[in-house]
Amino acid sequence: MSLVLHIGTALAISLTGHALPTGAAAWLPQGNVATGAAMKMLGVPYSWGGGGPRGPTYGVGRGAKTRGFDCAGLTEYAWAQAGVRIGASSYEQWRAGQKVIRTRVRAGDLVFFDTKPKQPGPDHVGLAVSNTQMVVAPYTGAVVRLELIDRLSYLGAIRPSPQGARL
Repeated sequence: MSLVLHIGTALAISLTGHALPTGAAAWLPQGNVATGAAMKMLGVPYSWGGGGPRGPTYGVGRGAKTRGFDCAGLTEYAWAQAGVRIGASSYEQWRAGQKVIRTRVRAGDLVFFDTKPKQPGPDHVGLAVSNTQMVVAPYTGAVVRLELIDRLSYLGAIRPSPQGARL
């Protein structure tokens, strides 16, 4: 299990080998495990339809030749490492726990975006590492990386239920 050590409020150090941004306090051990798992995937290529509970996979369609993650595949993988099933799509994950107000987002929370105004709903998801940053598989040609949460059309956040579907 991964741990996050807090030294005052200014520094959080992940024992997974990656420094976490300031304020990256995990709200539950499962949130910490999910965050650590996602951080270990930094640099893995985006693959449309790729990834799942066991890690990066070849995607489908335009992702068929790339082994990696799409946005929901990354978050599904991260939470699977914590033993929690959240679903394979952003729509399933949107219903995987309790809604969290923007100012209360913590490490491990799922953060959702509506990037297609003509198709309402959560069509993109990232995993919060703090209340300002997320780890995300952004788009074809990119890699899993850290981004600001407010960079996209923020829709809302969900805190997965650790008592939900256990693996």
